[in-house]
Amino acid sequence: MRRLIIGGARSGKSHFAESLLAAARVDYVATSQRRPDDPEWAERIAAHVARRPAHWATLETADLEGVLAAASDAAVLVDCLTVWLARVLDEEGCWPDAPGEGWVAPPPRRNPGTPPAEALRARVAGLAAAVASTRREVVLVTNEVGQGVVPASAAGRLFRDELGILNIAVAAACDEVWLVTAGIPTKIKGER
Repeated sequence: MRRLIIGGARSGKSHFAESLLAAARVDYVATSQRRPDDPEWAERIAAHVARRPAHWATLETADLEGVLAAASDAAVLVDCLTVWLARVLDEEGCWPDAPGEGWVAPPPRRNPGTPPAEALRARVAGLAAAVASTRREVVLVTNEVGQGVVPASAAGRLFRDELGILNIAVAAACDEVWLVTAGIPTKIKGER
């Protein structure tokens, strides 16, 4: 069973995703990176860690394909694809070349011989294929950002567009898709 849980910020999607696997043995994949210089981010991570069952293993990685391909009978909970995409955009050098205040130089490109947009498409396609072919039960959490205002910046529009493309590809690979709004999950794909 492959499930995608989608919703807005603070909609309850992570809580719902966790409830689907509460009694299972789980590899919880945290796609974010720890940021020691950001206390608010550290508090968010700590809150997520504190509510996880003690029997869950936590993997802090962006290598989702590797986790999904692993020979394990543990279920996989990925939280979240939104942060994974931001990391991939960094790794592939996809952000517009107009840095603003607070801009931090991205790390060296992961695939320097491939144009950034092409490398991004390959990474998204690879993840969707890994979701479709995994033998593990998987629950993936992602944000819905396409129902709001049009972002004012080129980087914001790029992120919104690419997250929409990622969500479409992963939703197509999943058996079920759930939309969570105000803490209320609604199944939008799969048997009802």
